[in-house]
Amino acid sequence: MSSVVSRVTAAPSSQALAHFQKLLQFETDCWDVHFAISNNRQDFVLVDVRSELLFGQSHIEQAINIPHKKLTVDTLKAYPDDTLFVVYCAGPHCNGTEKGAIKLAELGRPVKKMIGGITGWIDEGLPLVTANQP
Repeated sequence: MSSVVSRVTAAPSSQALAHFQKLLQFETDCWDVHFAISNNRQDFVLVDVRSELLFGQSHIEQAINIPHKKLTVDTLKAYPDDTLFVVYCAGPHCNGTEKGAIKLAELGRPVKKMIGGITGWIDEGLPLVTANQP
């Protein structure tokens, strides 16, 4: 008797390899972002695409805030065309990351999403800047 997990046959290993390698072209995770920042290897711009209000309440220290609705040629003009942007929002329950990534891709900018968003960052036990901090 098969389970609901194995009822649909797994893809051949070669297809699985291609799929998971491809995912890394589109995504990174909270720990990898933190590791890069902590080791002075930040070769990307971390963009919090949530509202100014939510950003003001808490955010990742090295992030800038450009709400996804405000991602335009003008808001990005300070960055070279080949700048890699890593976007995040509230977490897996939020599609702001995808909206921001779509806007950046439409503008011809390299982009990855940080899976997990703020929720993932907190789950990893990583620090946030909060409104209560001086």
